[in-house]
Amino acid sequence: MDWAYFLQQLINGLTLGAIYGLIAIGYTMVYGIIGMINFAHGEIYMIGAFHSLITFLICQAAGISGILPLTLLLMLFVSMVLTSIYGWGVERVAYRPLRGSFRLAALISAIGMSIFLQNFVQISQGARVKPMQPLIEGGITMMKSANFDVQLSYMQIIIIVLTFVLMVVFSTLIAKTSLGRAQRACEQDRTMAGLLGVNVDRTISTTFVMGAALASVAGMMVTLYYGVIDFYIGFLAGVKAFTAAVLGGIGSLPGAMLGGLLIGLIEAFWSGYLTIEYKDVATFGILVLVLIFRPWGLLGKPEVEKV
Repeated sequence: MDWAYFLQQLINGLTLGAIYGLIAIGYTMVYGIIGMINFAHGEIYMIGAFHSLITFLICQAAGISGILPLTLLLMLFVSMVLTSIYGWGVERVAYRPLRGSFRLAALISAIGMSIFLQNFVQISQGARVKPMQPLIEGGITMMKSANFDVQLSYMQIIIIVLTFVLMVVFSTLIAKTSLGRAQRACEQDRTMAGLLGVNVDRTISTTFVMGAALASVAGMMVTLYYGVIDFYIGFLAGVKAFTAAVLGGIGSLPGAMLGGLLIGLIEAFWSGYLTIEYKDVATFGILVLVLIFRPWGLLGKPEVEKV
């Protein structure tokens, strides 16, 4: 066995899984409060990627793209702010008017919003792929073998470290702050939370904004890592991130991250050692097996019906 090749696929899988995990946290946060999946979340991630690219082009036109730290901070800030506004808008338009309706209505509304956002970006930005020059180059050679050198790029380090830092920050925010207490109260019983003084509408809107901000970070990381985006990247990434949230245990932030990492590793090793054409089949096949034997996911808790 070529251990250098194995280690390279491990690094690639962790990087891809970290991106899936960031998007999956947004899915699991929204589900934890309103009990529904935001199927427009993948498109929010795609919009975040476009915002980061447009901000870079503006910096380039202004002549400040050579100042790399400033450019990256501006890309991150603008992308998070603008994408969060989109997340807030999705909640106001697609979810809030239907909150008292039957569950299928909100689901259809979210799918419709996903299609609308995808076509909106296609019309406004064009259907062609959008390339971007590499901004962060170089890396560390971790191992050398006769046929293969293991490379850990600086971009991969940034993605993995930033993802775990954000997961810790958001987990602490939900566990230790008044906003987190309001979110957990709404998760248990929205009506009772409202009677006890929790602003339910504001709490739900804030949750959508937080999920959109995380998705925008993932979108920026993908733009910097792969250097090419298009209007369709949100669909498949959204499906994979939703799968990660279900695999790890929907409603659990560590579970979403674990599910993302597992899916990233499955895809990397399957593509590296078997065939890349069937990597999605392997991912969803393992999801089915997990749900057969553990329907609530790896770190999720079984729901108890109170009578």
